[in-house]
Amino acid sequence: MAYETEDHKTQYCFPTNNSSCIKARRSRYEYDLMYVSFSLLSAWTVFLNLLVIISISHFKKLHTPTNLLILSLAVADLLIGLIVMPIEAIKLIETCWYFGDTFCRLFLIILGLLLTASLSNLVLIAVDRYVAVCHPLLYPQKITTARTLITVCLSWICSSFYNFAIVIIISHRTDMCYGECIVMLSFEGRVADLFVSFLFPCILIIILHLRIFYVAQRQVRVINSLMKGGKCVIEGSVRRKSEYKSALTLGIIVAIHLLCWIPYYILTLTDNTVIPPNTAYFLIWVLYVNSCLNPIIYALFYSWFRKSVKHILTLKIFLPASSRVNFFTDHR
Repeated sequence: MAYETEDHKTQYCFPTNNSSCIKARRSRYEYDLMYVSFSLLSAWTVFLNLLVIISISHFKKLHTPTNLLILSLAVADLLIGLIVMPIEAIKLIETCWYFGDTFCRLFLIILGLLLTASLSNLVLIAVDRYVAVCHPLLYPQKITTARTLITVCLSWICSSFYNFAIVIIISHRTDMCYGECIVMLSFEGRVADLFVSFLFPCILIIILHLRIFYVAQRQVRVINSLMKGGKCVIEGSVRRKSEYKSALTLGIIVAIHLLCWIPYYILTLTDNTVIPPNTAYFLIWVLYVNSCLNPIIYALFYSWFRKSVKHILTLKIFLPASSRVNFFTDHR
């Protein structure tokens, strides 16, 4: 393959390598704008999820099984903003992979781990809300902080082994030219991965949430009818409505997450030549941008998050006994 021409119409990722990939030409304005935009997006994602992590970690009243799952999801989202977004941005802007074969595979393992861990956290959140709403009397005994912590750790470990096997053992490099970072599975492998890491978890999540909303609405109707009859069920009513609101909020998070995932997995099943590169990059970044949406949803629906953020930004967390602040009576 020829080197860069004298009129600079063609550039290569590695000019001294005859099999180098072609590097896309960009204007200085486009180059700088893309770097600034992606840097701000990455920093914003890290900042928002860091607020979630600090809030749940610092304030003891927020140490609940449900919030522990939200914390795990925030960690995955933060790492996507801290690691995945910057590297993918460089790859997109430069249109070249400059970090070598070993780091390419390592990066793909990390990327797969974070995406799989996020989806497994959504499954655990659905199970947590299912037990809380459908079996409220069993919830304190079945869902404890210690058990939730063990389950979260196991989900991260399983996700690590699964993606290590996918990238190192099953997949193979398909370098059409020197300067790419792509691994490919066979069509059968992609279908199997689609079922294991997407369809099965999604079906489980949807079934659980449909059951949650059905039971929650039925409970709210029963409580409202009892209240109209003059019976004193105020405490139970507040608790059930709180569980329903929590399930609804987390249901919105799950729905947005799945909507961002579906285009990505459609992309994985297609040949790279079927979808234009710009469309493919857009679908991939829709999935990444989802990592900064969850904290925004928390801010819209959770009063504890808004109040904890205010404490963090005003540096009140450094005051004595700040970790024992109680933002509300029912924080779920």
